[in-house]
Amino acid sequence: MPNTILKGREVSMLREEMEILMNERQCLLDATGAAAMFVAKLDSTVLPESACQAAKILSSSLNNLPEETLRDALERVKLVSAVRA
Repeated sequence: MPNTILKGREVSMLREEMEILMNERQCLLDATGAAAMFVAKLDSTVLPESACQAAKILSSSLNNLPEETLRDALERVKLVSAVRA
């Protein structure tokens, strides 16, 4: 019986941790999608060099993401934009 109680607690703790991680993933997808939209709309010809360098680093980071993750992020941003419009 004590073993069952311990496993129940472990399952509960794992569920809580998974929920925290899923919420964090949603926040990261929101930030990633917004960053991707921002970079896509930038005009590098009017940016100061320091901002252009930061945009290149951000763009490179976004390009390194798995395609599915970036797609999920952009879909979330489009949904948020549609709701706010």
